[in-house]
Amino acid sequence: MNNAYLKKVYAQVEARDSHESEFLQAVREVFESLEYVIDKHPEWEENGILERFVEPERTVEFRVPWTDDNGKLHVNRGYRVQFNSAIGPYKGGIRFHPSVNLSVMKFLGFEQILKNSLTTLPMGGGKGGSDFDPKGKSDAEVMRFCQSFMTELYRHIGQFTDVPAGDIGVGAREVGYMFGQYKRITNRFDGAVITGKGIPFGGSLARTQATGYGLCYFSLEALKNLRNDSYEGKTVIVSGSGNVAQFTAEKCTQLGGKVVAMSDSQGYIYDPNGINLQILFDIKQKRRARISVYADEVPGSEYHEGCKNIWKVKCDIAHPCASQNEMDAEGAQALVDNGCMAVFEGANMPLNPEAIDIVKNNGLLYSPGKASNAGGVATSGLEMTQNSIRMSWSFEEVDEKLHGIMKNIYKACYDASVECGKPGDLMLGANVAGFLKVAQAMMAQGVV
Repeated sequence: MNNAYLKKVYAQVEARDSHESEFLQAVREVFESLEYVIDKHPEWEENGILERFVEPERTVEFRVPWTDDNGKLHVNRGYRVQFNSAIGPYKGGIRFHPSVNLSVMKFLGFEQILKNSLTTLPMGGGKGGSDFDPKGKSDAEVMRFCQSFMTELYRHIGQFTDVPAGDIGVGAREVGYMFGQYKRITNRFDGAVITGKGIPFGGSLARTQATGYGLCYFSLEALKNLRNDSYEGKTVIVSGSGNVAQFTAEKCTQLGGKVVAMSDSQGYIYDPNGINLQILFDIKQKRRARISVYADEVPGSEYHEGCKNIWKVKCDIAHPCASQNEMDAEGAQALVDNGCMAVFEGANMPLNPEAIDIVKNNGLLYSPGKASNAGGVATSGLEMTQNSIRMSWSFEEVDEKLHGIMKNIYKACYDASVECGKPGDLMLGANVAGFLKVAQAMMAQGVV
C-alpha cells in the first residue's frame, strides 16, 4: 500500500488487533484493492469512512452452557459480530466449528459486507458462531446446544436488525432447532429472522444448492467472457464435501465438467472416472460419515490421508470449497505445474496471500469467494423476500433469479476491474465494486 490514508488506518487495525491474523489478512486484501480508487475520494478520509469500515458496529460474545446425553455440563463460546448495516440489516451465517474465535468471526463478517453489497440486495454484513463441534454429537445434544445458543442470541436479532443463516456445521437441522427456540421465546412466527429454514416452515427452494450452483454460474461467466471457454470436457477438483462442495460438484457435472477429487478434514478421494455424486451424497447427507468410505465402496477410487494434497491432482479447474486458508503456496504451485487454468473460490478466503499471488502471476483465472460464493446469501435474501410477502417461489424461479444475480455480480466485478485499469482482475473488481456502494451509503447517513 502506498496511499497514506490506507497505510494509516491499516496500521491502526494492526496495532489494535495484532492477534487477529485472519481479520488482518482480510482487511489488507481489501485495502490493497482500494489503492486504485482512494485518490478519487478525498471525502472518505474527511468522514473517517475507512476507520468506521474496519470496526464492527457491535460485537456480542457470550457463554453457551449445555448438557450432553450423559448429563455432563459443557460450556462453549458464542459470538455475533454485527459489522455494517449501511445498506441493510446485518446478514451472515452462523458457524459451529472448533476453529471459531473472534478473529475468524470478524474476518467473515468483514468479507460479508462486500459480498452482500455485490448481490445488490439490501443486506448489511455480519457473522456469528461458536467453537462447538456438532460432529459426533447426537441430535438431542445438538438440539440442546442450539436452544442454549439461541436463548442468548434471540435478543440481538430480528428481520429488520440482523438475520442469521447457516454456515460450516450449521445446516437445516441446526437452523430448525434455533428457529424453534426463537419462536418459543418470542411467541411469534417471525419467518424472516433466520434463513436456511426447512421448506415446510418458510425455507426457500434452491437455497440448499444456491452457494454451489451460484459458484458455477459465476465461473461459467468468467470462463465464457475471459477465455471463450466453458466447463465442457474439463477436469475439476472440488475441495471439501459439505453443502457448498456437494452442489458445486453437482452443477459443474451438469455443465459438462468431470469432478475427480473431493475432500474432508481428514483426507481426499480421487476417482478418475468422476465422483459418483449419488454415493457421495448418501455418505455425507444421510450417514454423516467420513469421505474415506467412498473409496471402500467405489471400485477404482482412492483415498489419501491429508486433505491439503488434493491440489496435487491434475485438473483444469479448481474450486476450493472447504475453509479459510486451505490452499498455500505449495498447493497453488502444484496447480500451476499441472496446467490448471482457473481457480474459483467457493469457501471464504480459502487461498492465503502467497497462493493468490502464484495463481494470479501465472495467468490463471481467479475469483475471490466474496464474489463467486455470494449465491448462498443472495438466495437467503430471496428467502427473506418470500417470507415477507407470504409467498413461495418454485425451484426454477429461484434458480433463475440466482443465475441472474451471479451474472450481474460477475459484470460488476469485471466493470470495476476495467475502471481501475486492470481488466479481468476479479479480486480487485469485487473489492472495489462492493466497497463503493457501502461507502456511498455511509457517506449519506452521516457519522454513525
